[in-house]
Amino acid sequence: MTLLPEIYTFLFSLVFLFLSLGKGKRPLFILARTLAVIGLVISFLSINASGLLFSGAYRVDYFSQIFKVLLNIGLTLVVFMFHKDDEVDNVPEFYMFLGFSTLGLTILVSSVELISILVSLEISSFSLYAIVPLRRAQTRDHLEASIKYLFFGAISTGIMLYGMGYLYAFAHSTYLVDIVEKTPVFLARPFGVLALLLTLTAFFFKLSLFPLHFWAPDIYEGASDATTTFIATVPKVAGAAVLIRLTMLANSPVSQLALLLIVLAAFSMTLGNLVGLVQKDLKRLLAYSGIAHAGYLMLGLLSFNEDGNAAVAYYITVYLFMNLALFYVIMLLSRGGQNLKISDLTGLARKSPLLAFTLAAAAFSLAGIPPTGGFTGKFFLFVNAFRAGHLAIVIIAAVNTVISLFYYLNLVRVSYSKEAQGPSVGLSFYEKALCYLFSIAIIILGLMPLTFMEMFRQAM
Repeated sequence: MTLLPEIYTFLFSLVFLFLSLGKGKRPLFILARTLAVIGLVISFLSINASGLLFSGAYRVDYFSQIFKVLLNIGLTLVVFMFHKDDEVDNVPEFYMFLGFSTLGLTILVSSVELISILVSLEISSFSLYAIVPLRRAQTRDHLEASIKYLFFGAISTGIMLYGMGYLYAFAHSTYLVDIVEKTPVFLARPFGVLALLLTLTAFFFKLSLFPLHFWAPDIYEGASDATTTFIATVPKVAGAAVLIRLTMLANSPVSQLALLLIVLAAFSMTLGNLVGLVQKDLKRLLAYSGIAHAGYLMLGLLSFNEDGNAAVAYYITVYLFMNLALFYVIMLLSRGGQNLKISDLTGLARKSPLLAFTLAAAAFSLAGIPPTGGFTGKFFLFVNAFRAGHLAIVIIAAVNTVISLFYYLNLVRVSYSKEAQGPSVGLSFYEKALCYLFSIAIIILGLMPLTFMEMFRQAM
């Protein structure tokens, strides 16, 4: 029962593995959505499970279960959002790889031993490497993007292994609990800080944090809408969870590690927002937006305390919903599976008021405008970084937030202030329901943050 979410996610993937062996074209939408909802219910029922398994390498606690719920929410919403079998080749395989990737991430958030972290990360990553080329309307550039993703992922894993080797050399153990005991000694040396930073590399890659951001724009543009939606949201939840676990190894603020995180955050925010200003393709714009938001997340880690880590968990939750909302608008508008330009949003408020409102709610939240969850999340991150004495990076983050207003609000401006071109966009009942769900979730997270923050503090 302690491992029920993991076992069920494995069975979810196994069902579609066997279905992929059959012949004939079957959309399988209803089956996938039903199974995903059951998995979400199971993750909620298992939220209070606890245990230490596999010789202490696998810890099931409130922290891990909270993130498993978030991962299952992300998977379920992506499955519900995917509605075009003409966009992706091999639909059963698509669902199978989604399931295996989520399984790897689910195991990752409970892993408290270096080899377990590595194996679970690779389970997730290899599934994503396989899923990117499944786009039906492939071009040479799209295939090039999938190769880049594979190579950059392999390089980041190699660097992480190098860092893990040094952690093992210092602590003579691969268990995080043993490494914690030795951290005051080796983090006092620059080489020890470097070892921890190298170990974090693969998770910086997942979050598309500078300088491991190169893959994001090409992959976002080259993969199918559903695949991009998953890559842009769900793995980042698990990446944030493991970053919290690993940075907490420091136990107390470490000036060298804090300085490195500050530099990476500053470059990531500035690069993402400045390059985002000139983007015309919507998915490339969201890629650079993700690079910038990875920088914002680092502000919470800089505090090296429970409040800062709770702020990171809260912000990644908000990030999940606001990104899913924006990607869903893209998916509904690109009926043929083609990539959208910003100009394709022209007159959206006249063609579909609900889609325009959903886009506006998501864009306002990404920009950090009240009363959305994005504003509250940024506020918590900035306050915790300021309390930790990092005023300079808070000022840089505030300036970057102002810069980002230009391209986020431009999406709303194009949607509401231009004359409609083309026919109106018809939405089914369940598509309308998902739009309402995203909009309400973004606003509720902004208006009732303390409930969620208290839950995340308990998890920390």
